[in-house]
Amino acid sequence: MKKTILVALFLIVCIMGNQVPAQTERHDAAVFLDDKDEFLESMKKSADELSKKEEEKIKKLKMDFTGVNIPVSVNEFHKSWYSEPISQGMTGTCWSFSSTSLFESEIYRLTQRQIKLSEMYSVYWEYVEKARRFVRERGDSVFSKGSQPNATKRIWEKYGVVPQEFYKSMNPEQKFHDLRKMYSEMENYLESVKERNAWNEEAVLATIKSIMNNYMGKPPATIRIDGKEMTPKEYFENILQLNLYDYIDVMSLKEKPYYEKVEYEVRDNWWHSKEYYNVRLDDFMKIIKKAVREGYTVCIVGDTSEPGYYGKLDVAMVATFDIPADYIDEHARQFRFSNDSTTDDHAIHLVGYLEKDGKDWYLIKDSGSSAQNGKHKGYFFYHEDYVKLKMMNFLVHKDVVKEIVGRSIQ
Repeated sequence: MKKTILVALFLIVCIMGNQVPAQTERHDAAVFLDDKDEFLESMKKSADELSKKEEEKIKKLKMDFTGVNIPVSVNEFHKSWYSEPISQGMTGTCWSFSSTSLFESEIYRLTQRQIKLSEMYSVYWEYVEKARRFVRERGDSVFSKGSQPNATKRIWEKYGVVPQEFYKSMNPEQKFHDLRKMYSEMENYLESVKERNAWNEEAVLATIKSIMNNYMGKPPATIRIDGKEMTPKEYFENILQLNLYDYIDVMSLKEKPYYEKVEYEVRDNWWHSKEYYNVRLDDFMKIIKKAVREGYTVCIVGDTSEPGYYGKLDVAMVATFDIPADYIDEHARQFRFSNDSTTDDHAIHLVGYLEKDGKDWYLIKDSGSSAQNGKHKGYFFYHEDYVKLKMMNFLVHKDVVKEIVGRSIQ
């Protein structure tokens, strides 16, 4: 009898155990969606003023966001002050738009002054410096549209900067920046310089400036602020008074020694800057989380080509069919960078955060065309897992970095 009772109890426990609901994990599905960049197409149409033959519609494999709990409004986020999002047009200059935006936010954080600065002023002088190095390296130097956000520090230190009103670099009838023809003309000219071995630096830079003056306009040698005339460098040093040495580049790749300054080896680091402070991935994420919670913003750079990146929903996240969240670590990150599935695509400005379902979402101010295709123009919502896996480096005030890594930052 006793044995019969024990057997019955055992069966009851087994049955009841099978009825206990297991904790369900998210399993994302994949769907093919129309991922045509509508805003980019509208800019091309406006710039060219010609009707183009409609391109064949190509669908890309994207994450199915049905039922996924994503942010629905910019207003959900805790935000620091930043200037309103604007389009970089067809220029390939996200590095300048994002870093300029960062420094505008920093000026406000430090002085409460709202100042809109010219992104194109930095772009002009960056092309001059690219051409200069191209000549000095006898053509063995990258001359491309892209750069890194820390280029802005170098340009401002040498050439200063001006408010937006003094250098817009667009004709009044233009809706968007368009430097495609200008870049092509400069590139072709430099190729001819290389073919002819015509390495006269003064002559080359004069020609490059002439080309840019034609398309962008000549940048001002002086500006007038509050009735006082000054150079752009005097404006930067005497009016903005921003200490550029307070801003640190941080990256996280296991191919380089940790907690040392190293070179970030990508094409857009065309001058081979070795000023990137390489930290472990956990510290990389801690710095970002601390920064946004203490009123700082972050200029961040990484990849924008994943199935969980979709401009029409303003969202960037990592699909589970790519890699589950628990497996995102320094090895997965390095693997993707090493095999070029993570590339140095785009620079953006991280300006706020939202805690949702135990994870951070980040509010991204984005000058790229993809950010113009969704409901919230000029914005993206990045999940922290996407940042952890796909964002490669960032620029931030050194006080946040020093407190996390616990060592001196020079």
